[in-house]
Amino acid sequence: MLDLQRLRALHAVSVHGSVGAAATALGFTPSAVSQQIAKLERETRTVLLEREGRGVRLTDEAWQLASAARELLAIVERTETRLEERRGVPAGRLTVAAFASAARGLLPPVLADLAARHPALDTRLTEVDPHLSVDLVAKGAVDLVVAHDWDIAPLPAPAGVEQAVIGDDLCDLLVPAGHRFAGRTAVRREELGGERWICQPPGRVCHDWLLRTLRGAGHEPDVVHQAEENPTIVALVAAGLGVALIPRLGRGPLPAGVVEVALDPMPVRHLYALWRTGAARRPAIAETVRTLKAHWPDVASHAAGPPARPRSD
Repeated sequence: MLDLQRLRALHAVSVHGSVGAAATALGFTPSAVSQQIAKLERETRTVLLEREGRGVRLTDEAWQLASAARELLAIVERTETRLEERRGVPAGRLTVAAFASAARGLLPPVLADLAARHPALDTRLTEVDPHLSVDLVAKGAVDLVVAHDWDIAPLPAPAGVEQAVIGDDLCDLLVPAGHRFAGRTAVRREELGGERWICQPPGRVCHDWLLRTLRGAGHEPDVVHQAEENPTIVALVAAGLGVALIPRLGRGPLPAGVVEVALDPMPVRHLYALWRTGAARRPAIAETVRTLKAHWPDVASHAAGPPARPRSD
């Protein structure tokens, strides 16, 4: 009889693409995941993973087994949902994936609140880029996702996935203190031509959004520096190396030398919670979504410190 935990490990590798990423999602070490799959290979007398460069690839047999594992895990999820629904209280393990600034600025108080009020609920957080997270929840790799989209790039929700709006996160133009916009209260998008931009790398949601926004205003952006983390982008702005558009969530107070200026119209990104339709009645899902919404107004009001303004003396 096949072991469910070993099937779960193989399914995680098929979804995340590597043993290391699967281990992070499951809360195990890479060695533990490798051991689970090695035992599954012995059980099935089948080679499931083959070396490919520095990583691994699934064999054809492994993909068939991973597909079956997905169906079995869905059955287990439905069963656990019915049992939890009958008990009427949030319980069991709940895996949550969130993009970086939500993991930093929103999830800590939410998870602490859930832990204090529902000791039988075991929440596990993984930081994931938003364009990957929706697929993870659709495939059953995580239970709930906190993702975002922009006003000009809506987030697609695949069939079998439900979503709820958490709130709106505003975005500001950040410039060095001596910049031509530093003394302004607002700047129109049409005025942004000729700037040197600092943003996340290509393929990231914020990078793609910046390009769409500027091109929509008639400008071809000159991206001179790229960084994964918003604090790094802010530090580059503080050094006078360019300007950036940064959301407020998880940004924190601005350092000296950086000025926040409103963009007209102000960019907005919408935050969502997403979960599989089959788990919609699970009390843990409903309570986590409710807690996310309840914490958002306070988090949004404290998302950024008071804007730094150039001194007049």
